[in-house]
Amino acid sequence: MGFLQGSVTFERFRVTEDPTGAFSDSHIEKLKKFKIGKSKSNLHEQPATGFAGGAHLLDTDFDATKNIIGEAMHFGIRVDSCQIPGGIKRAWTAIELAGIMKDNEGGRPSKKQREEAVEAVDARCAAEAEKGNFLRMSETSVLWDAATETVYLGSTSEKANDNCLELLDRAFGIKFRRVTSGSLAVEYADRSDLTAEMFNTSATAFHPEGSNQVVWWNGMNDNYDYLGNEFLLWLWWHWETKSNVITLSDESEVSGMFARTLSLDCPIGEHGKESISADSPVALPEAILAIGMGKLPRKAGLTLVREDQQYDFTLQAETLSIGSARISQIGNDDVTRDSIDRIESIRQLCETLDLLFEAFCERRIGKKWKAEQQKLTQWLRSEKPVRQKRAA
Repeated sequence: MGFLQGSVTFERFRVTEDPTGAFSDSHIEKLKKFKIGKSKSNLHEQPATGFAGGAHLLDTDFDATKNIIGEAMHFGIRVDSCQIPGGIKRAWTAIELAGIMKDNEGGRPSKKQREEAVEAVDARCAAEAEKGNFLRMSETSVLWDAATETVYLGSTSEKANDNCLELLDRAFGIKFRRVTSGSLAVEYADRSDLTAEMFNTSATAFHPEGSNQVVWWNGMNDNYDYLGNEFLLWLWWHWETKSNVITLSDESEVSGMFARTLSLDCPIGEHGKESISADSPVALPEAILAIGMGKLPRKAGLTLVREDQQYDFTLQAETLSIGSARISQIGNDDVTRDSIDRIESIRQLCETLDLLFEAFCERRIGKKWKAEQQKLTQWLRSEKPVRQKRAA
């Protein structure tokens, strides 16, 4: 059921242009028009992409009562392809060559004979695909939320998500902007009249002897995704040395902690990567040593609590993609909440994360960062960063 049950993994895309209006039967008709299997194609030559019902991999039924849930629409995008293993293709080629060479045993096949064998194997692959053999199906769950003008794609694969966006554009004419740490920072700067300060922002050199080089950053002036790495490091410092409770711009409070997993990488590409799995990964000596050497967090397991909702998930720093998110209400173990409540919980998870990132941006973009950076640098240079054990 995609986003409607279990843990969820997704990336977000802002809808920047939507000519379709409120969800209605016309949207359902579009899903039916572009559903998987509607157009016949040779899967050996080109994978087929189309909409699916969203209940399970083989669901191709669409209905407003099932797929339209309040101000959201839930469905799937399935890709069908013919995946013949290379070993089988090589075996078929050997068999074809043996037949071609039967009157010339022990000889070497000519270029023309090899081409003939390849053509025969290609024809056999097409025939197998036509019969439905070696069929591989993969599905990405989609939650199109009109309330927040966001499309949630249940995958963190760039290729899979690009295929989904292309189909959504072709079917509905909607345009997107990917939500990343950099794009959220730019949105905050635009709202706060800090465009000039945002333009002058660059990666932070947290160690006096270090540089602000970030090898996984493409260096483009309008790409600020490295702020996601700094966000996780700032959270680490704030939760360890100040408080694990942060007041947000809507006057609510969020408490948090690092949990389960932590991945760090050297921004200058010299000291390798570090992956740590533990109940509290930041408590381990290797984690403290890693940031002391200048490594930055790239992925972290987080537990956040806000307004009696607890969110456990893994956050990828640059893309802000969310992995294996579990949503639970404090004091309530009921997992049978209806679909509308479930979708609202996903919205609240993203709102909580965005407000927390906004709290970081409020300090990071502009004059406040210099003083904050000095404190953070001093913490990193200490023999052992001060630890305050707090529960989220």
